[in-house]
Amino acid sequence: MTLQVDLAPPAAAAPAPVGAPPEAPAAAGADAVRTDRAPSAPGLSPSRAADFGRCPLLFRYRVVDRRPEPASPAAARGTLVHAVLEHLFELPAAERTLEAAHGLVPGRWEALLADDPRCAELFSSDAERVEWLRSAEGLLGTYFRLEDPTRLEPAERELTVRLDLADGPQLRGIVDRVDVAPNGWVRVVDYKTGRAPSPGFEGQALFQMRFYAYVLWRTRGVLPKLLQLEYLGDGTVVRHEPTEEEMLVLERRVRALWSAVQAAARADRWEHRVSKLCGWCSFQSLCPAFGGTVPPVDPDAVERALGVRPDAAA
Repeated sequence: MTLQVDLAPPAAAAPAPVGAPPEAPAAAGADAVRTDRAPSAPGLSPSRAADFGRCPLLFRYRVVDRRPEPASPAAARGTLVHAVLEHLFELPAAERTLEAAHGLVPGRWEALLADDPRCAELFSSDAERVEWLRSAEGLLGTYFRLEDPTRLEPAERELTVRLDLADGPQLRGIVDRVDVAPNGWVRVVDYKTGRAPSPGFEGQALFQMRFYAYVLWRTRGVLPKLLQLEYLGDGTVVRHEPTEEEMLVLERRVRALWSAVQAAARADRWEHRVSKLCGWCSFQSLCPAFGGTVPPVDPDAVERALGVRPDAAA
């Protein structure tokens, strides 16, 4: 694995050419909240794969039961910043300034409220909301220190990717940005509005990027040359060059994970695992670790989400 880390490169630094060798490399799951729709086929995203690895019971509540979760300021801020960066590239290149990005914030905030009215309840006062919006503007300022958007013309933004894996799930996700160089090299970019993980703990973020690379490789026949994570919380950029060998390893890993998911579904055994992340879990009242009771599962919901039925209901 080729991996380097740069902390807050200077504003004048130009972004690496698409696919160039790395000099260094952007929420629950992903740190941006996106509205889920009923899946068309049993499937798996990077975030839900991480959920199963973290706590199978959490996976069940999110994927099978599809239980609603409260909005959070951090997740909403991630959604807002992603939306601003997406729409920033609709402007002519010369107009993609930090001031223009800040100018997009009010409209994107109104759109977020329309899409998820729960966000209106996140703040106890106007002053709290204003300060939160300023924090989003601060993250946008960090983005402009990492890249110069006037020099970029993304091929795709907020790209939905899907792949029906033979004898496996439908792999799916949303890629923040895809850049294509004149020589055909592809760079996959993901914005993270949190801080970069400590050295040695980048595995989940890189799994997400390899996941996207694998789907693009299988659906388009071109392996991305560069995977780039931009952490706006602290100005860290992580870049990684994937290999075909890594893609095959990822496929085996996904297949093994899916087998474990289906085995848990058939046995109706959804293990709860206690970790430091439990403090942020929305389902403590339904978790035995916190004195809660796990409700019976709906076999039809299991089949819709995972393609198998619990053995007792088969």
